[in-house]
Amino acid sequence: MIRLGAGRLDRIVAVGAHCDDIAIGAGGTLLTLCHARPGVRIDVLVLSGGGSEREQEEQAALTAFCPGADLRLTVHKLPDGRLPAHWDEAKAAVEELRAGTKPDLVLAPRTDDAHQDHRGLAKLMTTAFRDHLVLGYEIVKWDGDLGRPTAYQPLSPDIAEQKVRLLQEHYPSQRHRPWYDREAFLGLARIRGIESHARYAEAFAVTKLTLDLGE
Repeated sequence: MIRLGAGRLDRIVAVGAHCDDIAIGAGGTLLTLCHARPGVRIDVLVLSGGGSEREQEEQAALTAFCPGADLRLTVHKLPDGRLPAHWDEAKAAVEELRAGTKPDLVLAPRTDDAHQDHRGLAKLMTTAFRDHLVLGYEIVKWDGDLGRPTAYQPLSPDIAEQKVRLLQEHYPSQRHRPWYDREAFLGLARIRGIESHARYAEAFAVTKLTLDLGE
């Protein structure tokens, strides 16, 4: 398995269309990063759920997923499932985030995600953050849109178990969903681990990557 390092990561941006997207797609990666780099700054933008119990869940969850980090969370109030109809508001939110941050790494939805909100946000990110390493996370769901990833972050068994526990603990509003359970989250992590010669892993899509092999 080929391994590439990203260098020092002092600032991270993470975006989600909905509260819990980031934790589902990259919660293990955030835990891994924060344990390795105490005090890392993480700017988080979520487009929907503002002013509701979902925002409260997100604040508590990301605080747990980003231990010791300088976490800065913004949650907007765009209606769930209606991002295409609120494109200007979503674009303005992303551009405001871009103007106030200089991240070393960006975590965002995949551009080929089947959910229109995820896909729309992903497309905004690739234009707003043109010169950044953008990793597109995956979210398991009934659409069956999981593809063939191009990048993996291995997770220790402890981190994988912690991710699943935190998802169950901090998002009670989602427990009624048939796919929102331990087996789904840990099962996908195990499959991605097999693909990356690890016990568990999170997988990402990389749209564009520049190599520096001359130094």
